Amino acid sequence: MNHLVILPILIPLLGAALSLFVEHRRYGPRVQRAVAWTSLSALALAVGLLFATTASGEINVYLLGDWPSRLGIALVADRLSAWMLLTTLLLAIPCLLHACSGWDRRAPHFHALFQFQLVGLNGAFLTGDIFNLFVFFEVMLIASYGLLLSGGRGLRMRIGLHYVVFNVTASTLFLIALGLLYASLGSLNMAELSQRIAEVPPAQLTLVKATMGLLLLVFCAKAALMPLYLWLPEAYSRAPAAVAALFAIMTKVGLYAVLRIQMLWFGDDAGAMAGYGRDWLLWAGVATLVLGGLGALAATRLRVLISYLVIVSAATLFIAFAVGTPQVLSAGLYYLPHSSFVAAALFLIADLIRRRRGGASDRKEVVAPMPGKETPAVLFLIGAVSVAGLPPLSGFLAKAALLAGMPAQYTGPVWTAVLVSSLLVIMGLTRGGIRLFWRVPPVDPQAPPPRKARLRRVELYAACILLAYGIGMTLAAAPLMRYTDATAAQLLHPSEYVQQLRATTPEIRQP
Repeated sequence: MNHLVILPILIPLLGAALSLFVEHRRYGPRVQRAVAWTSLSALALAVGLLFATTASGEINVYLLGDWPSRLGIALVADRLSAWMLLTTLLLAIPCLLHACSGWDRRAPHFHALFQFQLVGLNGAFLTGDIFNLFVFFEVMLIASYGLLLSGGRGLRMRIGLHYVVFNVTASTLFLIALGLLYASLGSLNMAELSQRIAEVPPAQLTLVKATMGLLLLVFCAKAALMPLYLWLPEAYSRAPAAVAALFAIMTKVGLYAVLRIQMLWFGDDAGAMAGYGRDWLLWAGVATLVLGGLGALAATRLRVLISYLVIVSAATLFIAFAVGTPQVLSAGLYYLPHSSFVAAALFLIADLIRRRRGGASDRKEVVAPMPGKETPAVLFLIGAVSVAGLPPLSGFLAKAALLAGMPAQYTGPVWTAVLVSSLLVIMGLTRGGIRLFWRVPPVDPQAPPPRKARLRRVELYAACILLAYGIGMTLAAAPLMRYTDATAAQLLHPSEYVQQLRATTPEIRQP
């Protein structure tokens, strides 16, 4: 077996344990940061090697404890898993950099929680069975509870409580769905289930459909699909900047789960379950896209506006994954890291702006001129152009490819929704930019000049790195789209995934 597959889970797990150890022994923040960066460096090496291994189309299976996949825990790395792991890694680097500017000192157990968050994210992208997807969801969510509430009080604590209650409820429904799934089909292994779903007897079809509907409901709640997105704007906008930036990938975990089960369980060979839920997901995505754009336009705070942009990006991906044609699916996979990077960058930029406006914070109000506004204004402009899908950046390329490949029966509503939402986003960002940077009240010429706020270079570098990712995706669009084309082709032919998982046998154990 290729032990490389388990390293993206094992490395941050060890990093979390070591972070707790050095914190317990009361070592200084420099030692804790050294542990965090060492863990992230080792993770980068492992993810890079795994990405290179899967780029050729190879599917790697790892059997924990050397048990057969039908009886034990299996991890599977294919092109999609490697793509998601790389996106998570690239996002984690500037998030940790921003936190190390000083905020990590105010947040108890920050570095351990950050590493546990990576354990949950990476495990969700690698697991080969649906129960362990639930397990890694819980690891990810429990870490997110701690990160969201770290150093918080008052309003953030109340919003955090709502976030916890919503996700605990969704997790309970997830567990109920798993019980029903195992009772009706006798397995929780994804490859095994793809075979059994295609052969489900008519007497069990209603129960299986209800169970799958409950699973999709849970994943859509975690991915913020209408009407289950109301928890997201306040939770993300109240989180610390580095945490909110990392949370930009969390909605993509729900989207990943939807995409994975759609391709494995509801493909053309799934019998009576073929195409299950796709039309519903498509039209819900269209509605969410428009409502997210309206939310961005109506937002009175910059961080709430950015949170609605996360919803808009999730809705765009729901449309791409529900349509599921090769070109549209490839465009969606290219759009996924772009949307994560630019949303994270805007959260960090919003934090820079908030601290320079004093009591006005990030509210879109006309106040006295913001000291040192030139650098945040330029960064905000680049992020706004990118997230709105304007040329020549990667957001435009992704949306253009998505719309160009749209089947004729969906062209009208999808084009309308995408263009309307883009217009609403542009209007919201333009109005916010004008009020934050341009319009100012009359200033008394005799008054002393405002004190220039301190600019932490590390925080500035973190935002610049995320924006540079988007520019890099634009310059490297051709090779990246070739990779997403190959990934889409592999997803549309899930028999390779199923056969590899079923064919991998224990090397020693033969129960």
